[in-house]
Order: sequence, then structure tokens, then C-alpha cells
Amino acid sequence: MSLFALTKLPYDYDELEPFIDAQTLEINHSKHHATYVNNLNVTLEKYDDLKLKPLEELLSNLDSLPTEERTSFQNNGGGHYCHSLFWELKSQRGRGEPTADILKAIDQFYGSTIKGSYKQVRKWIWVARA
Repeated sequence: MSLFALTKLPYDYDELEPFIDAQTLEINHSKHHATYVNNLNVTLEKYDDLKLKPLEELLSNLDSLPTEERTSFQNNGGGHYCHSLFWELKSQRGRGEPTADILKAIDQFYGSTIKGSYKQVRKWIWVARA
């Protein structure tokens, strides 16, 4: 039984060209993202009490998860969540550059080295303004 499913893209693999070529998009979606989903489901199969919890709840409460599986939940759950958000927000037209206020907040809080500080998708930072 699959608990989480690979997100269906709201566009064809070639629709983001020339920004992301079809082969790169297909590999990232059908291989990388699919692996995160599969590994997350394999980890969850061991824990009946966690199967019905939303992904956001699992990721927001990592300290409450079984110690031996936290890294798996963080890596695979985070990878699934981030990829799903990425696919949803990506479009051919884009939305332009962040506003001056957002750029200033990012620079003040994180500095200019934020991009090179994170090697895994699960460690990316999502900046949102309410």
C-alpha cells in the first residue's frame, strides 16, 4: 500500500524549456522525486500509528518520531515535500524577481552565502511572507 504518491506534474516535461530541459525534468521527477516517495513509504510501513499523519505534521515533529528513523523521515519526507512544492510553483512564465522587501530580509537574515550552505534538498529554506 502506498501512503504517499508521486505528485503528477501540472505540465509536460518539455513545457519548461529552455529553462529546464525535458530530460532533466523527467529524471528529477520520475527518478529522484519517486525515490523520496518510495523510501518514505517504506519507512512508514513499519509504523501503523504514523501512517495517517499528514507529511507536514511528520516533518514538523521530527523529535517525536522513532530515533532510528528520523534521518529517513527528514531526508525522504523533506525531499518529497520540497519537490512537490517546486513542481507546483514552477511555471514557464515565472513570477519575476522577489520584491525588494523580501530580498532585503533574505540578505539581512541569511547573508549572501545561503545558496552554497545546503547540499541536500531537505535543507533548503523556503521563505514566505504572510
